[in-house]
Amino acid sequence: MKYLSLLLVLCFSLSLQAQKVKTRSGYVKFFSDAPVEDITAENNQVSSILDLENGSFAFLVPIKAFQFEKALMQEHFNENYMESGQYPKATFKGKIANFEGLDLSKDGQYKASFVGSMTIHGQSQEINETVLLTVKDGKLSLECEFTLKCSDYGVEIPAAKKDNISDQLLLTVKIDYA
Repeated sequence: MKYLSLLLVLCFSLSLQAQKVKTRSGYVKFFSDAPVEDITAENNQVSSILDLENGSFAFLVPIKAFQFEKALMQEHFNENYMESGQYPKATFKGKIANFEGLDLSKDGQYKASFVGSMTIHGQSQEINETVLLTVKDGKLSLECEFTLKCSDYGVEIPAAKKDNISDQLLLTVKIDYA
């Protein structure tokens, strides 16, 4: 009887796992378009999970994993602006709003919205953005592009740097689920 119970628990936990897809190699890029210079940084260490039953969706971005063209930019980003020692990650927790109406069992592209709370630099903001879900050969991927304001998250740009760093950042998120 013990073995039967253990087998049932194991099978149940495996079926729960199958309802979620996840990755630890998602991608986030941000772009700052300012009068003096453009700044781009990329991060390939993004973790994400999507519940295929209800559309709950989350991702975690380690701040120190952003890579810049210039090492000095990366140092200033981590120490002066993002204070990554104190705020080591950015997170999003929410859901795909119209997930129930999507048929992800067949190949195709599906436009949807994701809604929830984005936390950066210890500050949270509610966001509602468009996302493109793609199913190809049974594999699911997610892409979105949206703008965030640094000041909304308590990241202050000094007046002397306003021409170098924009308060608005264009974010690109790409996640391929395994």
